[in-house]
Amino acid sequence: MNERFDCLTHVYKCFLSGSRPSLGAAHVAGVMCGLVASPGGDGVDGVDVTCISVSLVEMLTCLVSQRQPGPAAELTQYCADTLTLLLRDMDLMTQLVHHFQSEDQIVSHLAAKSASSCVVYQLLKSGTVSPVWQQKCVQAFLSSPSAAELDACLWSLTDVLKRLLRTAPQEILWKLVAPFDSSLSALCSRFLPENQQLLMESSSRAWGTTFCLLLDLLEALTASSLISVAGLKSPRLAHIHSSALLTAVSCSSEYFVKKRALLLLKRLILQKAGEDWAPEDVLSARQRHEHFRSDMNMLAQTVLTAVAADWLQSVQVGSVSFFGGTRHIRGDDGQKPDCVMLRGVSLLLLKSMELHIQTAGRTAEQDSATEVYGYLQSLWGFLRRCSVQLTEVTHLCCWVSLLFGEQDDDMMEAAKALLSIFLHHRLCSGVDDLAELEAACSSGCNPHCHFLLLLQSVSFDHSTLLDFLISSETCFLEYFVRYLKYLKADWQGFTAACERDTESHCHVSLQESLARLCGGDKPALTFKVEPERVESSTCAQPTCVIPPVEGVSLASGLRLVEYDSSGESDPESMEICEDEPGASVKRERGRTPLSTTQKQSESCNSTGFLSEPTSTREAEGLSPPRLPSRQRSCSLSGQGSCETLARVVACLSELREVVTRLQTKKLFPYNPSSLLKLLAGVEMCFQQSPPSQFNK
Repeated sequence: MNERFDCLTHVYKCFLSGSRPSLGAAHVAGVMCGLVASPGGDGVDGVDVTCISVSLVEMLTCLVSQRQPGPAAELTQYCADTLTLLLRDMDLMTQLVHHFQSEDQIVSHLAAKSASSCVVYQLLKSGTVSPVWQQKCVQAFLSSPSAAELDACLWSLTDVLKRLLRTAPQEILWKLVAPFDSSLSALCSRFLPENQQLLMESSSRAWGTTFCLLLDLLEALTASSLISVAGLKSPRLAHIHSSALLTAVSCSSEYFVKKRALLLLKRLILQKAGEDWAPEDVLSARQRHEHFRSDMNMLAQTVLTAVAADWLQSVQVGSVSFFGGTRHIRGDDGQKPDCVMLRGVSLLLLKSMELHIQTAGRTAEQDSATEVYGYLQSLWGFLRRCSVQLTEVTHLCCWVSLLFGEQDDDMMEAAKALLSIFLHHRLCSGVDDLAELEAACSSGCNPHCHFLLLLQSVSFDHSTLLDFLISSETCFLEYFVRYLKYLKADWQGFTAACERDTESHCHVSLQESLARLCGGDKPALTFKVEPERVESSTCAQPTCVIPPVEGVSLASGLRLVEYDSSGESDPESMEICEDEPGASVKRERGRTPLSTTQKQSESCNSTGFLSEPTSTREAEGLSPPRLPSRQRSCSLSGQGSCETLARVVACLSELREVVTRLQTKKLFPYNPSSLLKLLAGVEMCFQQSPPSQFNK
């Protein structure tokens, strides 16, 4: 045992240093395979040596895949020779899959990890799937109950899929998944029953672990859905069993199972399966299979049918968990609700409604419009029941900022879905625009209010909007283009929203609600005004101030990137199609996405509105927007509604100027011509507004 241990130690140190071991490949392979098959001792020492041997197998596959030139090529060849002996002559895979059922969880997991590496190595080298590994997994999927062997097989197949999705061609993925198609269907039928009682009876801690591993596999299969053109059912299993997933969210006895099932449903409805681990260029290039549209419609209808059957009433949202347990907020208001669950349920319903109205068309218009707003009322009831303090928010349009303020990507998805819902209801209701806007405010989906709250949350800073436009992390571009089209068509409704006393209607209650919702040491919004940042420290009424990122303020002129010094991009490589309702966007591939900025602090001026980041404009060399004299005098007159309108247009005007300059220098990552036309159209509407509008 000591000699074999010394052999493994020598090989391991050589691999770490990048040098070729002095021992022959055949000798090393024999020692490794012997220790994997039979540790040669009892107790901890035997288990430790087995773990070292299994780990060295994975290290071999990693070194082979690097294919480094020069002196390192000798080590690569040594590893390839050792692997060939292990897999072809010594039947190492049989020994690895045998450890899948080990009672020691570390041994079982390391064996699954090394087996996955060997499967990927063989697939990429010879295009064949290891028959021993394949047979073991199929047998486990067909018959094994919740146990270590099934868990190891689920994890191993998921790991292989994730690795191959990064580099492997479509043919390799098909060879991998095709043999498991029927066994995976049988497994899902067993673990995702439609019967609520069966799901509740099968709930246990061991079952929950296996269930979550199955959900991980379903997400990986969904991310590889381009192979469904070959007629495979496996990549569609998550959509097919969406009803059972909803049942798991409401009926599972384990909270972590509820949450994991909901997050999978959220990724399905947002078409973001695999976004946490798959390369963006791979996901963007993914082809939609022939059943994609029908699968998405089926998912949306399943969600809406469940909501109509009071599914939301059965969804329980727990307290947010921390590494130290659960945190109680100050006072007697209980615990902070799990906002991840709240956002997941909200987005699942909103996106399902959006998909529904896109496919329903104008059939049964009046009934459809009533039905859509009925779903929103169900959502408000769910949020109120789960301790979100919406009962104190008199203006329901504030709920988007309240719930999604910390997640830019989710907030943009929610705003886009609500815009689609509103436009559909406006088309179907047949009432005049202003009456429709009042009804939309009562249901929390007035798009003008959402846009104004978004601009207020970023302190009317055009550079933040520019970051959103360039970043690929949110759907802001699609939302922005579609909203600007509607803004031009409903300028009167937009000015009415600006005239609404936004501060008195939602900011105070929004601040109090966020303080209770966040439950931290500092509320997300605060009445406190920092004297050193305020020109005039007197405010007419309390306003919400976004807390600064630590060490960062707008006065510093900090940007994600210095746009004037950015590298050249491919010219005119993106088009925005204005003709399509969803503003179809073709993004430039191969560019590194920029992260969106955090919401930054700004002080308030004497009229109670957030002051404009003048130092930021000076840092960029920008002059204030050139507005006609009537609008300039209006913006300085102290009229709240007039100032809001002028500041919105000033922000959009500055954005247009910056985008135009970047386009001229060929620094903008896509062709923004259509966007610039829409921004110019907003300025034109503002300039043509009747003077009487500003003298109310």
